[in-house]
Amino acid sequence: MPRGKAEAPQAPVDPRLLRYARASRGFFVAIAAIALAQTAVIVAFAWLLTRAITSAIDGMPLPELAPTLGGLAAVVALRALLLWSREAVAARAAARVQTQLRTALVAAVGTLGPEWLAVRGSAALAVTAGRGLDALEAYFGRYLPQLVQTVVATPLILAVMWWQDWLSGLTVLLTLPLIPIFMVLIGLATRSVQQRQWQTLQHLASRFADTVQGLSTLKVFGRQHRTAASVERVTDEYRRETMRVLRVSFLSGFALEFLASISVAIVAVSIGFRLIDGSLTLAVGLFVLLLAPEAYLPLRQVGVQFHAAAEGVAATEDVFAVLDAARASTGSATLPEPRLLVPEPVERGSLVLRDLRVHRGQAMLPPVAFSAAPGTVTLLEGPSGAGKSSVFAALRGTAEFDGVAAFDGADVRTLPPSTWLAWAGQQPGLLAGTVGDNVALGDPSPDADTVLRALGLACAESLDPASELGVQGAGLSGGQAQRVAVARAFYRHLRGRAPAIALDEPSSALDPETESRLWRGIRSLADDGAVVLLISHRMSARAIADAVVKLQPAEVPA
Repeated sequence: MPRGKAEAPQAPVDPRLLRYARASRGFFVAIAAIALAQTAVIVAFAWLLTRAITSAIDGMPLPELAPTLGGLAAVVALRALLLWSREAVAARAAARVQTQLRTALVAAVGTLGPEWLAVRGSAALAVTAGRGLDALEAYFGRYLPQLVQTVVATPLILAVMWWQDWLSGLTVLLTLPLIPIFMVLIGLATRSVQQRQWQTLQHLASRFADTVQGLSTLKVFGRQHRTAASVERVTDEYRRETMRVLRVSFLSGFALEFLASISVAIVAVSIGFRLIDGSLTLAVGLFVLLLAPEAYLPLRQVGVQFHAAAEGVAATEDVFAVLDAARASTGSATLPEPRLLVPEPVERGSLVLRDLRVHRGQAMLPPVAFSAAPGTVTLLEGPSGAGKSSVFAALRGTAEFDGVAAFDGADVRTLPPSTWLAWAGQQPGLLAGTVGDNVALGDPSPDADTVLRALGLACAESLDPASELGVQGAGLSGGQAQRVAVARAFYRHLRGRAPAIALDEPSSALDPETESRLWRGIRSLADDGAVVLLISHRMSARAIADAVVKLQPAEVPA
């Protein structure tokens, strides 16, 4: 999910966080209350410590000092308790916000549909939903509490200092803006390098996922070493970006500490001179001097914690971009009502395509038109590149198209594919788990008898539904994996969840005898009322077809 080159300055807290993560609202209220209590404790600590020191200097006996020392110990304990409370509230809020944003992200991807997902990097999206949102722990646990602490504590401490010694308060008021100015300048640099680091990480994840998926092909063609070198280059680039982020972080920390130290020193020197000439009492001078570092500390910590939370901030921007896209595409989280597109009488449950032209990049494929009624097998034929698989992609929502594609009179673009279409593509798309789990994928209450029947119709009756498979169906041959994928489509239809079946080259890895049995299974499902769409280069497929639709590739202009 790339970003544009020019971006608007980022607010300290993205308002979309409050919209998409409701748990963050209560978090800010709780953190503000804790920050107010912490500020009161800081002032009380400075006042009690000042009183204890000045009383000891004046020679007050220890028994008379005991109440002050006891109050000081209580304030220290209360301050520790408030720090623990802030950490606990932040950790709980971070966990709830992570859950809410992940849930919203999954829902948004479902709303945007497979067409949107097909042109996005799934590996990069997985990194955002995984590691990216995990980084929100630092964002909520450190950065946001410190930001709220700054908003609450700094003005109150400054007001107390002004009340006790207006000259020290004025000094802090004049020097305090230097820290935010440097924070903004350094923050802009940090944000830039952090975004480059985040984009490099997403690139690395996508490259690694592609390499692992195509490792067998790369090895056959002797390209595995070059690909490994490419992954190594991206990894090294990520290392350099990470070191660049660290350098900027260290520079930021040094600059903020230096400015704060110089500012506190100015206050201390002013107080020292006035103590010497007697224009300021020791009690007031010491009290103000103890508060001066606390006035600068929240701002310094905001700058420091910004770096720790930068990865989470970058991830939330990607998440919010997806959520905004989903919101803009529908205006709500609900799907629109199906639109009737075929007003003339047609057989109920039929699939109708009229002048359907699938987009392929900037070009469009030639128009396709046919009708497929229940109980029929429609065979799509044509040379490679004619757009047969693209038609299936349009029907299942992973390709944009113009024209009409309607099932049972409703636009397929308004129908979730899972409600009407059972599909098996050229890639089996199996998951780690049992054979039965793969066949019954998406069924909350799998039926063992239907699983066995689907495997039988797909000529995979020899496979034990309880057999465990590895990642991407590891443990099966290519033909077996293909038949399990076909059985999955059959199962969905047999369970009454998909009246239409679309099979893309289901016999490409089968021998002639097994292929013949598969054709008979497909024919039997059609005879029982299924709408079957079939793509095959095998001439034997014509034996079961009720209609043959020939597709031709688009003509390339001279």
